[in-house]
Parts: sequence; structure tokens; C-alpha cells
Amino acid sequence: FVGWFALSPVAIEVCSSIEICENQLYPPVANPKRVAYLKFKAVASGKKYCQYGKVGGDSKPENCKDVPIDTWAQNCNSVPQTACTRNATLSDGKVCPEKCRKYNFEILPKCVCSPGTHCGNTILTSGIASVGITIAVRVMLGTLLERGAHMRAFWASTISFFMAFVGWFALSPVAIEVCSSIEVCENQLFPVLAHPTRKAYLKFKAVASGKKYCQYGKVGSDSKPENCKDVPSDTWNQTCNGVPQTACTPSATLTTSKDLCPEKCRKYNFAVLPKCVCSPGTHCGDTILTSGIASVGITIAVRVMLGTLLERFGPVNVQAGLLLFGSIWMFAATGISAEWNFILIRMMIGCAGATFVTNQFWCSLMFAPNVVGTANATAAGWGNLGGGVTQIFIVWCLFKPFMSAGASADTAWRCSMIVPGALFVIIALCMKLSCWDTPTAPRFKTSDTGKTSNASLWDYVECLKDPRIVIMILQYGACFGTELAMNAQLATHFRTYFQMEAGGASVLAGCFGLMNLFARSLGGIVSDKLFAKFGFPGRIWAQFIGLFFEGIFLLGFGFVDNSQPWYVALIVLLFFSTFVQMSEGTSYGIVPFKNPKQIASTSALVGAGGNLGAVIALWAFYKPLGPINTLLPFKVHGIYVLVLALTSPAFYWKDKGGMFHKAAAPEFQKPEPVAEKDSA
Repeated sequence: FVGWFALSPVAIEVCSSIEICENQLYPPVANPKRVAYLKFKAVASGKKYCQYGKVGGDSKPENCKDVPIDTWAQNCNSVPQTACTRNATLSDGKVCPEKCRKYNFEILPKCVCSPGTHCGNTILTSGIASVGITIAVRVMLGTLLERGAHMRAFWASTISFFMAFVGWFALSPVAIEVCSSIEVCENQLFPVLAHPTRKAYLKFKAVASGKKYCQYGKVGSDSKPENCKDVPSDTWNQTCNGVPQTACTPSATLTTSKDLCPEKCRKYNFAVLPKCVCSPGTHCGDTILTSGIASVGITIAVRVMLGTLLERFGPVNVQAGLLLFGSIWMFAATGISAEWNFILIRMMIGCAGATFVTNQFWCSLMFAPNVVGTANATAAGWGNLGGGVTQIFIVWCLFKPFMSAGASADTAWRCSMIVPGALFVIIALCMKLSCWDTPTAPRFKTSDTGKTSNASLWDYVECLKDPRIVIMILQYGACFGTELAMNAQLATHFRTYFQMEAGGASVLAGCFGLMNLFARSLGGIVSDKLFAKFGFPGRIWAQFIGLFFEGIFLLGFGFVDNSQPWYVALIVLLFFSTFVQMSEGTSYGIVPFKNPKQIASTSALVGAGGNLGAVIALWAFYKPLGPINTLLPFKVHGIYVLVLALTSPAFYWKDKGGMFHKAAAPEFQKPEPVAEKDSA
């Protein structure tokens, strides 16, 4: 470990030696407006690079403000024009006194290496590579052990599932960049000058500045605006009499130029619109939503088929095959050129999402009944973590570094898709070469689960005859389906509704998935603990509590509007996410007991139910209700989850009991204290 992290404390010196510091790549005198410089403030002295303030926001500065006229007149009239002027600093020496500098070069450190710079990204990427390679090595080292097939299976199923989720949702955080590349943004399809009354424009309000596209109000209601109101006559007479009629009039804005038509003179304030307008109800928004529905929808069929495929080919072959198939489409994503192939490719990548079924089936084969809830929940939770990590990984570790290296946004997101594809192939090969299907044999046989017949499609019919399995399918759709819907929607929600830039939106969206680090395992642990304390009914109560509070916090998230700070949404989101993941863990604390002889088919059907839940949510809630009110789908979705939570009393078996009935079979009752057993 000393050696592993030996380069960390001297990483900036290493970057300085190989000359990749921001001020080595972009000398400040020649490149004074680099974002890393504009944001810089010396902690010790409190001095700022932009000592007279920034042009633009603190998060997205565009330049430093000029030296104030009175400051220049008092201190700087004798300074040579070759050294500095009010609006330029031309020397990094003392020829230009500090008070006369627009850009205060002197406070920059020897090596500028802040987050987002090429230097910062290099250190971050080297760290990711350093810990990432260890994952593969640790899995491969398991093959050197005479025992440990179950732990190799645990890590292989978890890592492969994690990586599948990274790839599955890799296009989500850059979906708006993809839409911009294939030219389906609202303002690409309908240029604002020619179509100023598009509903998406009329409803637009910039969250940061509070400015509105219709700055003088709307004609019609807020939900169904028809036009912007004209510039008031008194405002026009006071400010705009000298404006050319070819630029703007009180009832029309004919140019996007601020110089020709000042902001106060605009009926339509084009300047507040983002580069890509992609709000709910636009063609762009519908394209992203449809691709998300296709992506989770295809997995329903694949997950159902896996019940049969797992029994015929075993978990190792199936999992490796899914990753190799997914890698083909990850590489194909680099060539997305139109909305139809964006939807198709995202749909085919979604097949890799079926790795969840293998993950749960494999762990159910490997672990004993008393810990299977914890094992299943932990493997699935850490695998699901990929859905959150990808929001951050794709943007901060791939997209932004490619941009810093000089690539365009179009090139950067395409190159970002290559990395998950390559990792799919590597993990599939490692798994195939190092793992067994069961603790005692390299390949699975149907007799390992107590079945006397071979795999058949009739197994699914037998499972679906049981209404308790059908309810579990719907309940799993309410938790795992909700997670999939959030993975597909949140980054776009934060970018379009809260108008955050890609990096910030990806971090907030990623926080939802990062709760998988502990929350799904926590659900499995709670399920096991309540089983130990109350018998099998304890598992059902754990399921009800998880789903109920998930619905409450999802409903609460629907009441957080963009007039509130982003951190309010984040706090509610973290509680919501915790109960989503816990409900997934409690679900698979019950699934292995539903029909033990049909565990593969039951796991497949319940897993497919998760995707079905996502399709129901995206198609029935977010697609039709989003254009009416951005937050309405979250509220309706929360009510839907609460209703399904109330179906938990339907889980009843004579031997296992129910929410309000004790178990009859000893193995499902509350265990007797050890001392009592000994005395007996």
C-alpha cells in the first residue's frame, strides 16, 4: 500500500516534471482566460486572479472585469501601454503594478492543477486506472486458491453487473450532447428567429439569473402559453426609440444580436435559451425518453429468456455472453448519426442490463439460506452502483478530459463510449477463464436446484400461476424499475429543469446510484435480521417498510421545484434513493423462498418485472405528464409506489406465514435462543 499510493503526495510535482500543468500547457500571458485561472483564489492571502471580479458566474466565468476607471486614473497613468492596459495584462513582471492588473498572474502557483484541468484529469485518471486494474487482478487471484469458488463467483457477478450498468446508462449523462450532435434539439429543428412562439421557448426561464424568454409576461396561461407579451410602450419610448426597425419592434424581435437590439427592447429574449433546448414535450426530450424506454424495455424480454438460458448454459457462459454482446453495441455508439440509431443502439446496449438475473441466480447457488439475503443484496447493490458511477465516470473521467485535451463535445462523447466497450470484453474473458458455476463444479446442472426435469418455457407458466410471484414482479418494478427510470431521467432533469451544466448534473444524478454502495446491502441485512427475530414474516415487513418510505420520498421529490436550491433536491433524493435500494434488497430476501425449485425462472421473472416497472413509469407517467408539468410525473409515480407497498399483506404461505400470521414450519419461525436449545 505504501508503494501503491507513493505517487499520490507528489502527483503535482510529477505533472510539473512532465509539463502538463495548466500554466505550462497554456501560459497565462497568452491564455489569460482559461477557466482554471479565472476561478483561482490564493487561500493564504485571499487575493484573486480576477481581483476586480469576474464576467459571468462563479461556476462559468468568461473573463475578468477590467480595471475600474477611477483605480486606473489614480494609480496607473504612468504605466507603459506595453505592460498593461485597463482591459489587458501584457506582462507577468513587476512592470505592471498589482493594482493595475486585470489578470493577477503573480498569485498563480507554479503548477495550476485544479479539477477539470488536463493536469487534474491526468491525476484522477491515473488513480482510477490504479484502483481499477486491481479489480481484475483480485478476481483472477481467486483462481490460485483451492477453495473460494463462491467468492470468485460473488466478485465476478458483482463486477460484471456493475460494468454492465456503467455501459447501460453511459449515454444518459451525455444525452443532450448526443441530441445536439444529431441535430434534434428544439432550437436546431425550429430556429428561434423563425419560430419564436414554440411552447418550449415561451415557458423557458433561466434558473441562475431568473430571466425569462417572455420577459414582459406571456399571452395565455403558464401551462399553455400562446405568445410573449409585447414590449410595454413606456419601456420602448424610454429605451428603444433609436433601435433600428429591422432589428426589433415592440411586437417582434428580428435579430439575436444584443448590439442591434438591447435586452430591454426584446419581446423574445433569445439570449436566455441554452445551446440545446431539450425540455419535456420537445422532439429532443421525446427522443431521449423513447431511447430510455427502449433501453429498459428490451431487457424485459432478455431477463425472461435468461431463466431458461441459465439452466441450459450456466451463469458463467451467460454472463460472459451478455457482456460480449453489449460490447458490440458500445463500440457502435461511437457512430450514432440519427435519432433512429440512437434509440436502436441504446436499446441493444440495454440487453446487458439482464446481467442482474445472472447475478442473483449465481449468488443464490453459491450461498447458504441464512445469508443469501445479504449476499444477493450486496452483490446486486454493488452492481447497481454502476448506474450511479456512470453518471460521474462518463462526464468527469472521460468526456471532460477529452474536451480538455482539445476534442469537440461531439468527438468527446463518442470517444467516451469506447472505454466501457473495452472493459466489457476484458471482464468477460477474465470471468470465463477463472470462475465456476457452483461451489463444487465448473458447470451448472438443473439437478443442483432439486429439479428433476430440464429447463422449459412451462416453468414460467408455473411461476405465473402463483399470484404472490405476480405481486412480487410488480413490487420489484416499483423499486428497481424506479431506479432504472431515475438513471435514465435524472441527469436530463437536472440539466433541463434546474439548468445545471453537465458536470454538476452528472454528480447529482450519480448520487442517486451511489447509495447502492450500502443501501441495497442494508435492505438485505434488515431482511435477514428481521427473519432472525420474527421468522419469515419479518422479511415481508422489511419489504413493506422499504417500499412505503420510498413512495413517501419520491412524492416529496416531486414537490422540490427549481425556485429552491439544488441541495434541497439532493437531500430528498438521497433519502429517496436509500429506500429504493433497500426495497430492492428486501425483495431478494424473499425471492429465493417463493418457489425454490424454480429459482432461475422466478429470479428471471422478478428481474424482468423491474424493467417492466421502468417502462410503466417512463411510458405512463413521464412521457404524457412531463409536458404538462415537469414535476407531476414524480408525484404520480410516488403514489403508484405507495399503492403497491400496500399489497404486501398478500404475501402469505401456510408454512412461511404472512405480515399478520406466524409461520407454521419451524424453519421459517423465529429461531429459539441457543441457551434454551442447550438446556432442552
